[in-house]
Amino acid sequence: MDQLNIAKKFSSSRFDFWSSRFYQRIKQYKRKDVQYCNYVRRFLEGNLFSLIMISTISFNAVCMVLQTYYDLRYHFFFVFEVLEILFNAVYYFEFCIKFYVDLMKYWKNGYNILDVIIIIILWLPQYLRKNFRREYGYINIAEGIQAFRILKLIPYSRGIKTLISALGQTICTVASVLVLLFLLMFIFAILGFCLYGTSEEADMENWGNLAVAFFTLFSLTTVDGWTDLQGVLDERGYMWSRAFTIIFILVGSFVFLSMFIAVMIIHTEDSIKKFTKVLSTERQLALIEDKQRILKKQQEEINALMQREKGKTYKSFSDLVRVFKKSLNHTDPMVLEDFCATLSFIDIYLSSLDNQDNTVLRLQELYYEMVNVLNQMIEDKPMKKPSVTSEMSADI
Repeated sequence: MDQLNIAKKFSSSRFDFWSSRFYQRIKQYKRKDVQYCNYVRRFLEGNLFSLIMISTISFNAVCMVLQTYYDLRYHFFFVFEVLEILFNAVYYFEFCIKFYVDLMKYWKNGYNILDVIIIIILWLPQYLRKNFRREYGYINIAEGIQAFRILKLIPYSRGIKTLISALGQTICTVASVLVLLFLLMFIFAILGFCLYGTSEEADMENWGNLAVAFFTLFSLTTVDGWTDLQGVLDERGYMWSRAFTIIFILVGSFVFLSMFIAVMIIHTEDSIKKFTKVLSTERQLALIEDKQRILKKQQEEINALMQREKGKTYKSFSDLVRVFKKSLNHTDPMVLEDFCATLSFIDIYLSSLDNQDNTVLRLQELYYEMVNVLNQMIEDKPMKKPSVTSEMSADI
């Protein structure tokens, strides 16, 4: 026994040693095609690839609908087969490039695992036709589950991803509600079996055993055809059956299902609020990027101006700006700083220019009025009378 324990410890230590070395080598491994990998990643994250995949999946769904009509499937069998090959090629290509971009992180994304499952579903009918040609039932099932490929639209729709995340957040709460509903149905199933399934006038079709009683209670929970079920009990003379049915419908349908819907609504609203917040953040980042691009362009124009005026001598930067202002035309763009690039500032600036123009026009009008008044005053001024000495001299 001691030798066996020593051997186990030795083997486990060697396994830990080699596994740690293998992990370190993988961790230290650096790809040599980083630039090309980044280019492929940008292509995957771009709008063009999303548009291609959404169009392919949508057109594939339309083709699947058309194949449900026998005449179309019979007359265009070759066309559908060629399209199926093209669709599968696109899905395989998507899987290959995603797996190429992130070899290790690929399996950490749940949507990538969904893609792998869909790839297996795509491959399944071909495998069954090749190895089980006589098992037509299995082939029909494999062809039927091809409809799951429409789920590939989920990663390319942010709205659907928001709803999926809301469903994921409600799993624990919904599971608790379903467990409580199952316990309630179990109690009422046993009670219904004892009351309506064991007597001489028993309703064996609806309460004959526990499985049938569960199905009957499920119908009562959905409030589907409960009047027919209650009518059967009334015909068999069960006096208190109406109280039993009404109590279960109130508790099962209006309480538990309402709780289920309320939980879904609450988590969906939270997910929508988070999604709206993320969209607003992305819009702000896009505006900041636009502002940075505009500022960069303005800085390049200033640098080009400095290079053109490099041979000339100026006393200060203000002198350079003064000369630059003289060279500007009315249609030239304004060089703005970070604060000046906002729309509110531009609005205020244009309003100030309008007020300035109005003020200058008013001052000009006042100036012309003053000139007119002075002119009238000069014209209305009386002539100066000659003096007495001047008249005497004139007589002499």
